[in-house]
Amino acid sequence: MISHIVLLKCRADIAEQQLNTMFCALNDLVDKIPGLQSCTSGSNCSPEAINRGYNHAFYMQFCSEQSRDAYLSHPEHEKVKLLIADVLENTEDNVLVVDF
Repeated sequence: MISHIVLLKCRADIAEQQLNTMFCALNDLVDKIPGLQSCTSGSNCSPEAINRGYNHAFYMQFCSEQSRDAYLSHPEHEKVKLLIADVLENTEDNVLVVDF
């Protein structure tokens, strides 16, 4: 099993509907990409205030490294990456990805 965690720095001027569209598209990938078992996403609600500007996130579980690798170049993932790019801050560190 591979866990895939992505933290996003989304612009403050993005409408909630646009964020919802992005998160729905991410969740829909579960039915479109073999080996992608689950996707959970949302906005930061931590009271700790140590998010370092990352205000949204999603978490995916894959059945194997091979399924994660196939997801990375999958055409449906490429479409969702465009939705993600549209909401991100214009900074070099606007996305953080950790897999384990």
